[in-house]
Amino acid sequence: MFGGECLTTIDTKGRTSIPVRFREVLSQGFGDERFVITKASPVDFGDGSYGRGLSVYPLSEWQELEKKIQANEGGLALAQLNSLKRLVLGPAQECSVDKLGRVLIPPALRLHAALERDLYFVGMGKRFDVWGKETYSRVNAQDERNFPQDSAALAELGI
Repeated sequence: MFGGECLTTIDTKGRTSIPVRFREVLSQGFGDERFVITKASPVDFGDGSYGRGLSVYPLSEWQELEKKIQANEGGLALAQLNSLKRLVLGPAQECSVDKLGRVLIPPALRLHAALERDLYFVGMGKRFDVWGKETYSRVNAQDERNFPQDSAALAELGI
């Protein structure tokens, strides 16, 4: 499982280093160093703007997710399903790291997530997300506002 946060940089060509611990999870935990990068679920900041990042899935997890979306296992209305396909399936790119542990993030995805110099890799269990530093700061603030206040529900989760 992917866990932790890692602050790193992206160069002008769009290359960044995948954190070593994330590469280890890919190869040891999922048995494959290939992965798929796509748009992450946008975070509504409540002021009419959205935080946009990227989600990175091990290839096997991506294949399962793709099947679920195609079969509409979530029971979405047609318009929502088509939006999901356009926003998640459409821009998805299969990638792997080079000999130096770097990945070239496709230009359209870099632009979507406004990745310029400093960025965060954030472990999310079976995937990890990539956020621009400033966007991630706003996402964290929104997460604090969204954090469940139900102590019984948190206790049930072990938090």
